[in-house]
Amino acid sequence: MSETDPFDEIVATETDRDPDLAVIEAGSRTLRTQGAPPEADVPARPEDPEVDRALRQVEADLATRWGETKLEPSVSRIAALMDVLGEPQRSYPSIHITGTNGKTSTARMIEALLGAFELRTGRYTSPHVQSITERISLDGAPISAERFIETYQDIKPYIEMVDAAQEYRLSFFEVLTGMAYAAFADAPVDVAVVEVGMGGSWDATNVIDGDVAVVTPIDLDHTDRLGGTPGEIATEKAGIIKQDATVILAQQPVDAAQVLLKKAVEVDATVAREGLEFGVVSRQVAVGGQLMTLRGLGGEYEEVYLPLHGPYQAHNAAVALAAVEAFFGVGAQRPDPLDIDTVRKAFAAVSSPGRLEVVRRSPTVVLDAAHNPAGARATAEAVGEAFDFSRLIGVVGASGEKDVRGLLEAFEPIFAEIVVTQNSSHRAMDADELAAIAVEVFGEERVQVEPRLPDALEEAITLAEEDGEFAGGGVLVTGSVITVGEARLLLGRG
Repeated sequence: MSETDPFDEIVATETDRDPDLAVIEAGSRTLRTQGAPPEADVPARPEDPEVDRALRQVEADLATRWGETKLEPSVSRIAALMDVLGEPQRSYPSIHITGTNGKTSTARMIEALLGAFELRTGRYTSPHVQSITERISLDGAPISAERFIETYQDIKPYIEMVDAAQEYRLSFFEVLTGMAYAAFADAPVDVAVVEVGMGGSWDATNVIDGDVAVVTPIDLDHTDRLGGTPGEIATEKAGIIKQDATVILAQQPVDAAQVLLKKAVEVDATVAREGLEFGVVSRQVAVGGQLMTLRGLGGEYEEVYLPLHGPYQAHNAAVALAAVEAFFGVGAQRPDPLDIDTVRKAFAAVSSPGRLEVVRRSPTVVLDAAHNPAGARATAEAVGEAFDFSRLIGVVGASGEKDVRGLLEAFEPIFAEIVVTQNSSHRAMDADELAAIAVEVFGEERVQVEPRLPDALEEAITLAEEDGEFAGGGVLVTGSVITVGEARLLLGRG
């Protein structure tokens, strides 16, 4: 490698590491470089009244179960369900994804790459933006409402059997996980791309043995359940790293990297690290996204267009590419890189609804599902790079259990004013309570309160238009996936 190779700069910035890591890394096998479908949009409600009624009944049944914020940390119930279903999750290989931010976008990119190489994919992600059917995708598109209903009805007797035998009934997320694994086996898929719901070790998805384990950047979120430092959180997330797997690590805080690499040593997993074995060589802003050169496990991939904004999406792309290379054995069994034209075609087709998604012009309205400080900082940076707003109005509705102050502080430099609101979820923070925190961060003169989301959107659009139609005002709706999903419906998408 020449001294002028831009990848040297990545390596240089990533090798100022804790000396203790050297001991861990010495014991792990490491992947070394050996050589130089259109995404469907978010589905709407079914047009057929009978299908819509049946889907609502399934949703009502699921709503009687523990929600996604109430957990009993074990995989005993989901394991029991898999057992009575005949272990459907073992009928296909899988790529398992954990981390704090970027999981869904990375999963979508992995799915697009695998599909471009003519593999039938199943993708399981959460939460959904608008429709519960989004969580289970086949061949790059959410399953139909009819298939969702059919899958639920097929496994419902087995769900009830497990409920009767367990101390606690299967939760909402556990049932959906069982449905996804059953739907993938029934399809059948060639590979499943599975995003954890929370954590790793005791997450319901963790009854699979992922051939490739992906860890996106770890930061502080769900600290009441996962731990108060990145290292403590990584201990839980490391649970998806299985014996002899390949581990794709995004850039991590040092304490998190220590935990993850130690786990890889214990299970003899192969490791590839962003900034060392793979990474983003260069990127530049392009119309509607960015143009990248990525260093993969098998060499460089130049002139790759990604129709998503922000540096973090380029890093997600590098992680996704490395994961798919590892799945195909690039850097281990085979020295050649993946076909560059196929890679370009796949990335050009990627979408990620609710992730810096433009849903209106004049003024421009952007939706982003950032819900923790790390995600908000990444979004704020990306907005500054991708959009030339002269005046940006924030619409924020957050969940009560989140670090709302940290989220607002991350957005304070880019919002001229903020309209505080709340979504329809029972988890939503009260608008007045959120406003009190916003006043402390922004000052009273920059904060408005509109408890109803439709009113908040209308007020924000009016504020953005104050300087005239062509002045460059914009609106960013953020704070929660639920807020973004409801805004998306109100603004006529889906």
